[in-house]
Amino acid sequence: MSNNIPYKIYLTEDELPRAWYNLRADMKNKPAPLLNPGTHQPMKAEELAPVFCEELIKQELDNDTPYFEIPEEVFNFYKMYRPSPLVRAYYLEKALDTPAHIYYKFEGNNTSGSHKLNSAIAQAYYAKKQGLKGVTTETGAGQWGTALSMACAYFDLDCKVYMVKVSYEQKPFRREVMRTYGASVTPSPSTSTQIGKKILEAHPGTTGSLGCAISEAVEVATSTPGYRYVLGSVLNQVLLHQSIIGLETEAALKKYDIKPDIIIGCAGGGSNLGGLIAPFMRDKIKGELDCRIIAVEPASCPSLTRGTYAYDFCDTGMVCPLAKMYTLGSNFIPSPNHAGGLRYHGMSSVLSQLRADGLLEATSAIQTDVFAAAEMFARVEGTLPAPESSHAIKAAVDEAIKCRETGEAKNIVFGLTGTGYFDMVAYQAYNDGAMSDYIPTDDEIKASVATLPKID
Repeated sequence: MSNNIPYKIYLTEDELPRAWYNLRADMKNKPAPLLNPGTHQPMKAEELAPVFCEELIKQELDNDTPYFEIPEEVFNFYKMYRPSPLVRAYYLEKALDTPAHIYYKFEGNNTSGSHKLNSAIAQAYYAKKQGLKGVTTETGAGQWGTALSMACAYFDLDCKVYMVKVSYEQKPFRREVMRTYGASVTPSPSTSTQIGKKILEAHPGTTGSLGCAISEAVEVATSTPGYRYVLGSVLNQVLLHQSIIGLETEAALKKYDIKPDIIIGCAGGGSNLGGLIAPFMRDKIKGELDCRIIAVEPASCPSLTRGTYAYDFCDTGMVCPLAKMYTLGSNFIPSPNHAGGLRYHGMSSVLSQLRADGLLEATSAIQTDVFAAAEMFARVEGTLPAPESSHAIKAAVDEAIKCRETGEAKNIVFGLTGTGYFDMVAYQAYNDGAMSDYIPTDDEIKASVATLPKID
């Protein structure tokens, strides 16, 4: 190690953030409001009440309160696995022969294997506080479903998970972790809901999508007394809870007076990226930090890089509110790539607004390049990364190589959102040379966005 910065930078328990940060409070252009799909008017709290928990609705609609205190019960749960380490990637730097200083915030140090637990425990807490019997949700790669099943077990809540069919088949062990924690897991689209049947009729043999699974979970929540729906990404409330990632990262960097030049996160719906960048984007907006902030998405599901910025349904069944976001169209069914957590047709309204304002860069990566970066990272840093996280690794490697070419010693920070130990089918496909690099054509995307709802 070449300087006095340790391999892992930890905060003490006393340095843990006691409040979540709401980036919307400092955004000059607020994200567009959710719209009622029937009236096209901004959604009111009472209209959202049959779907979401009351306290979460307040967080969802609040664009002005900068900080929300973390409830004591949630904070005590956080202490079981937080703070998570900020790691200086000395060995990756050496392998790349780069003058860049690379740091990654590691969120895989809990049983769910990812950052998803940060919001799952908060949402389960508010459901329990409201006196609910249980919750429903969707999951892509299974990390969110695993996290929510853990949180529901902690608060003695029933948990019904609709898992994207291709992931249900590719990742059976993650499914079994959910069942171990007491959740029921159904492959989506299924024949157990009216929306699932409709989707299967329109797309026979489909491998599913997060949009499909959301529709089914919402249908079950709204038709079952004592249940509400909870979501693992996209929504404002989720980005709020995930801000603990960025707040810890900011505090760890300040311990050694480090200012980031580039911040990178993988992007599907936007939860981990939004959480990681929150305090840094605040300072960027205020002119107090000059840094690039980059979202990395799969080339097979490129909402930020090739989507349309418009109002769209958040789900394939078209029963959820309309959100203004970069979207590929709610009926877009992504190819069955191995980054299941990034297979969503749209992007968080917060991140979409930041992208539209030129504050957020976006790039995409093809699957085999992502896994090449993941394998190199595993060999030099000792952690097997999740396919989703590996998109950020790929971009960080690219930026570090640019530094090698220019001789600039930039500080690069990226989010390592989770581990890949339940993703071995994907690694097997890569190692066997059987992995494909499907990229949707312009005509496919054009046909999908042509179905966007018409909003005056």
